[in-house]
Amino acid sequence: MTFDELNLNKPLLNALNDLGFTTPTAIQQKVFSVVMSGQDVYGIAQTGTGKTLAYLLPCLRQFQFSKEKNPQVVILVPTRELVVQVVESVKKLTPYMSVVTVGVYGGVNMKPQVAEVSQGVDVLVATPGRLVDMLSSGVIKPKAVKKLVLDEADEMLNLGFRAQLKLILDTLPEKRQNLLFSATITDEVEQLMQEYFHHPVKVEATPAGTPLENIYQMAYQVPNFYTKVNLLELLLGHDPDMVKVLVFAATKTLANQLFEQLEKQFGDTVSVIHSNKAQMQRFEAVNRFQSGACRVLIATDVIARGLDVSEVSHVINFDLPELPETYIHRIGRTGRVDKKGIAISFIVEKEKEQQEAIEALMKQSIPMRPLPKLLEISDELTPEERDTGYTKIISVKIVKSDTFGGAFHEKTEKNQKVNVRRNHAKEMMKKYGKPIRKTRKS
Repeated sequence: MTFDELNLNKPLLNALNDLGFTTPTAIQQKVFSVVMSGQDVYGIAQTGTGKTLAYLLPCLRQFQFSKEKNPQVVILVPTRELVVQVVESVKKLTPYMSVVTVGVYGGVNMKPQVAEVSQGVDVLVATPGRLVDMLSSGVIKPKAVKKLVLDEADEMLNLGFRAQLKLILDTLPEKRQNLLFSATITDEVEQLMQEYFHHPVKVEATPAGTPLENIYQMAYQVPNFYTKVNLLELLLGHDPDMVKVLVFAATKTLANQLFEQLEKQFGDTVSVIHSNKAQMQRFEAVNRFQSGACRVLIATDVIARGLDVSEVSHVINFDLPELPETYIHRIGRTGRVDKKGIAISFIVEKEKEQQEAIEALMKQSIPMRPLPKLLEISDELTPEERDTGYTKIISVKIVKSDTFGGAFHEKTEKNQKVNVRRNHAKEMMKKYGKPIRKTRKS
């Protein structure tokens, strides 16, 4: 099937032709008619299979021009980077249509975004927190919303946006079409759909956990962090095919440590992004990676979830993820659509259980490779890798001094207190020379 065979209008077909898109992917083909029917939908497809176009094409096909300044379509995504990329995708599809698209996200001044939204918007792409801000302040009126899209819903819930999502779903008009797209459907996502969706139709392009056929996987058994660094430097130095390499690190700290090591040898061809980086730094790093100016991009899962970078030659799992589904999502960053890709994992002993969980989900093993002969095995360990095996107890010895004893010095006579029974009559006799008797007033 080609896009010409779908029920698309001329403006969309012209835009797709300009972009060089002729054949819809499996998820795009399966979802189109279901969304056009008006039913609620949840689509499951791996990263790189065209989920964004799968919901944009039917939404834009059904879009009707209106003088209404408030949005007709609201698209919620988990990260700022994904907001920018979805906005770009909408604009690429609508050069022959009168559609105003605006993206809003947190972490930056809201005033410019408010000014842009106030001028009128047809398609609003937002992160949950910023949309709640705009709904609460009255900047956005929800009355015109006809379609709500939850893109990467599982990641939004993983990031703690449950309260914001529920508030948004309660605030938007009840009569609307709900669309949800994700690589995995978790229990939390299922619960959300049961509460807010109306008999949603499931559309699945590939079963969850199935790796893409055009991604070649391999793994190395390595002992520690610095040996991993040496291995990555060796691969980058000897493999000319590693032209656009996305490296996943488990934490922001590890991402920074790895960047510091690689920067020594590869200079400004290496970049790092995570949530502690300023927004402009993150955008610049992604743009340089996309353009090819940067060869290696180190990222954490939270940030990389929102990346839509084309032609990634290799994905390196510097650390295995905690959740096996995340591994599928990571390697899906390469081998997108009809491209070939390579995914390489560096596995330490303590990650064996994670490896087994990933292989159980995929129902296949990750091929193990022997370590290269030129690899230098490091004995150096990071503070996190050092295991002392015991906690040292420090005893404190108190020494009394002859000259200064702190709280242990002797008290002066007047400050010495002795508990005695007082004789009031004797005290008065001693003071006044005669006993003092109490007399009763008549």
